[in-house]
Amino acid sequence: MEYLLSILVLCSLYVMLSSSFNLIIGYGGLVSVAHPIFFAIGAYVAALSAIHFGLPAVPAVLLGGAVAIVASAAISLPSLRVSGDYLLITSIGFQLGLLQIIKNLEITGGPGGLSNVPGTITGALRSPAFAAISVLLAAATVLLIRWLMRGPYGRAITAMRDDELAFTALGRNATHIKIVIFALGSGMAGIAGGIYAFFYQYISPEQFEILQSALILTMVVVGGISTTWGPVVGAVLLLALPQAITFIHMPPNVAGGLQGVLYTLLVLIFMFARPQGIVSAPRTQL
Repeated sequence: MEYLLSILVLCSLYVMLSSSFNLIIGYGGLVSVAHPIFFAIGAYVAALSAIHFGLPAVPAVLLGGAVAIVASAAISLPSLRVSGDYLLITSIGFQLGLLQIIKNLEITGGPGGLSNVPGTITGALRSPAFAAISVLLAAATVLLIRWLMRGPYGRAITAMRDDELAFTALGRNATHIKIVIFALGSGMAGIAGGIYAFFYQYISPEQFEILQSALILTMVVVGGISTTWGPVVGAVLLLALPQAITFIHMPPNVAGGLQGVLYTLLVLIFMFARPQGIVSAPRTQL
């Protein structure tokens, strides 16, 4: 039962990650691969604020989300004011650079990771409580994005994504919308990172490498980009694959590489065979 609850927590957190990333890359049309670094920022900020300042879990998680929003400005403000693939280039550099900083700082635990994160909930109810909290947050994330995209602001986001030139010609500020949705998606990832840190009580830089970017992108593409429930389906499906691989009893180094190959193959297969993903919807339907 403990194992199943831990999988439920992990699925819920990746639903938050894939749905928030879908807001950025699917609905917003912004090409970025740095989503795991905002996940990392939320995790490290929440953990460090609890370890060194004794901050309770709820404000620590919220602080992690807030810092992730602020950090998103380091990417969005300089890169979204120009056209082309500058956001992608900036996001790659930001992710790799920040990971190197984390690996070389003593306060973050260096490459060995950060342990001794305070346990906020103890006893037999710990896993059920975290599972309930994670599921509620995942549901809130999905419903919030659904509500946003069904409203006037969501229609403005779609119009900006489909034809930015015409959208700008109408007097609308495309850059402002890009910065807002990038910050919102990054903040959601930061909150997921805070929950992750308090549940597992250990975080390591290796958990936020480029492979995580590939995993989250695969969840969105396979599930169905620009749909409400596609990232949910993709997250649950893609998290089931590693569990199946563990039953083959492969060496860890082989299993890790195999996961990366599977994620890449799935993206390529769905891009050519079913680009709309598992969950497809008309462009006018969310």
